[in-house]
Amino acid sequence: MPRKKVNSRGYHERKVNTREIRQRFLIVCEGEKTEPNYFRNFRVPKNVAEINVQGRGENPSKLVESAKQLNKQDDYNQVWCVFDRDSWTKEDFNNAMINAEAQGFQVAYSNEAFELWYVLHFQFLNTGIPRSDYNKKLTDLLGRPYKKNSDTIYDELLEKQFIAIKNAENLLKQYVPHIPSQDNPSTTVHLLVQELNKFIQ
Repeated sequence: MPRKKVNSRGYHERKVNTREIRQRFLIVCEGEKTEPNYFRNFRVPKNVAEINVQGRGENPSKLVESAKQLNKQDDYNQVWCVFDRDSWTKEDFNNAMINAEAQGFQVAYSNEAFELWYVLHFQFLNTGIPRSDYNKKLTDLLGRPYKKNSDTIYDELLEKQFIAIKNAENLLKQYVPHIPSQDNPSTTVHLLVQELNKFIQ
């Protein structure tokens, strides 16, 4: 049995590393640009965690299947599926939620659109609005035209992120029982954001 190292004061030293296991994230997004651009901007050091972000342009059920195949090709600690309720059928959305859970995947969904997460940085929104209205609302809130596939939106909203997390948590509390396909507006994007934030140094 190897002897423990003893320091100059006679105490046994034990190496403590809070991040002994390097995390590998697979984030599979419904959108091809909007969501991937946002999550790729998290400044997580590569020696702490690796983040593979995929923009698939697929419906929720197909997206979960894609995540399943990608996970088979590599070894990830966490797999997240990011998709909207949007114009997809309730059956498709619910099946995706069930199948993701069965695979041990996490889901960061938005009902109705991912842009709800952006709006929550500015205000608590508990009234459902059409997807098309999010662009106008964000244009007003940002004070400039909202660009859907922006590569700078993460940095622009970062200082307000804690507000969005609190608003998202409070929004979910409004729904009892919680039925994701019907709870409009609602989102769990903050759960993925909080998980990534654990690895930002």
